[in-house]
Amino acid sequence: MSRHFDQAEGLCENRDPATEGFVFNQTMLRIADPKRSLDFYTRVMGMTLLKRLDFADMRFSLYFLTTGEDFSDISPNDAERTAQTFGRPAMLELTHNWDDTAETAQYHNGNSEPKGFGHIGFHVPDVNAACERFDELGVEFQKRADGGAMKGLAFIKDPDGYWIEIFTATDVHSICEPHLKK
Repeated sequence: MSRHFDQAEGLCENRDPATEGFVFNQTMLRIADPKRSLDFYTRVMGMTLLKRLDFADMRFSLYFLTTGEDFSDISPNDAERTAQTFGRPAMLELTHNWDDTAETAQYHNGNSEPKGFGHIGFHVPDVNAACERFDELGVEFQKRADGGAMKGLAFIKDPDGYWIEIFTATDVHSICEPHLKK
């Protein structure tokens, strides 16, 4: 089977067979208040809490969330469920250090100086409908879908100030194409 993918300088065209089975599993964000953040990611963003792990001796908890899947295969057995959690692709890991609170924790969102981490992204079926709902829920916007140079995608903020890009996958090409180098 012939595949055509984009090319870039420094790209390894032939994957090392030793990487077969590698799965991109998680992106971790530190949170100040689990109740506030879990409400946001489950109620506002539609994610499901798949697994919670508490590390009492080190005073922190991990919350693993995922989206829109059939969960009928998730085991009720704790050990099997943990293995399933760490073997699935693209989850959000929220980390709460028990001594951090919404009043005391100040996390860097990566978008102010010094810049680093930028955002996580969510495909939604209709970016405008999603943004209307976010407005109704009182979600803070960094950029609205009709603002800025790239129309049709939005950025909202979670309770800790992390940016979340909101886009409709079928619209991404038309949003990006006018700005690409010809």
